[in-house]
Amino acid sequence: MSRRTTPGRVAVYVVLGLALIPVLFPVYYAFAGAVMGPGDLATYPPALVPGDLHWQNFGDVEAVPLGRFYVNSAVQAGVITFAQVVTSILAAYAFAFLRMPAKAATFALFLATLMVPWESIIIPNYLAISDWGLTRGGLTYLGLVLPFLASAFGTFLLRQAFLQFPGELRDAAVIDGCGHWRLLWQVVVPLSKPSIAAVGVYVFLSAWNQYFWPLILVRDPEYQTLQIGISQLNDAEAAQPGLILAGVALSLLPTLAVVLFGQRYIVRGLTAGALR
Repeated sequence: MSRRTTPGRVAVYVVLGLALIPVLFPVYYAFAGAVMGPGDLATYPPALVPGDLHWQNFGDVEAVPLGRFYVNSAVQAGVITFAQVVTSILAAYAFAFLRMPAKAATFALFLATLMVPWESIIIPNYLAISDWGLTRGGLTYLGLVLPFLASAFGTFLLRQAFLQFPGELRDAAVIDGCGHWRLLWQVVVPLSKPSIAAVGVYVFLSAWNQYFWPLILVRDPEYQTLQIGISQLNDAEAAQPGLILAGVALSLLPTLAVVLFGQRYIVRGLTAGALR
C-alpha cells in the first residue's frame, strides 16, 4: 500500500472531514436559508435543503438601506486594512533592521499591547472620539477607523518575516546605494508579499466583521455599517428568518471571496517566520 493511502492518512482525512462539518454548516445554512420560504424555515426539525427557491428574500432586504451599509463597511474595512498594512510595514522594518536604544525592550512593550483586552479600552476610546466630535456626519468615518490604524499583531508578523530576509542581499543593496526608504519599498516589500497579504487579509476580515464599535459610536443611521444593518432586519420585517439570512449571506460574500483568493497567502505568510 502506498504512503498516500495508508490507514493512518485515511483516518486523518476522516477526522478532518468530520471537524469541517461544524465549521462549514453555518455558512451553508446561511445561503440555503436565504432562499427558503417561510414554510421551510418554520418546519420542525428544520429543513436543510430548500423546497422552493424563494429569491424574494434578497429583494426584501431593501427594507433597510443595505446598499448604503455595504458602502460604509467597505470604506471602514478598506481604510483600516490599508493603514494597518502600511504602519505594520514601517514599524516591522524599524524593529528588524534599524539600530535603536533598548530595541528589544521597546518591542516587548509593543507586543504587550496584544494582551490588553479591547473591552478595557473601548470606553476611553469612545470618550476621546466623542469629545473630538467624530460621531456625527462625514467625520463618523474617521471615528470608525481612528482606533485601528496600527496593530501590534501585524508588526510582529511582518518583523518575523523581515528577519528571514537574506543579509547578503541587503548588503548588496546598501553597497549599490540603497537607503532605508528605497531598500524597504523596492527590495524588502516585494520579497515579502505573502506575509503582507496575510496581514491584509486578517485585518480586512476583522474590520469587516466589527459590530460593537460601530454600534456604540455611530449615531447617524446613514453611516451605520453592514453588521448593524443586518440586526435591523430583525425589526424591519417582524423577524422573518429568511430575510435575515439573506442579509447574512450578502455580508458573507466579501469575506468568502477574500478567504478563497487569499488563503494561500495566509498560510505562506503565517509560516514565513516559523523557521530560521
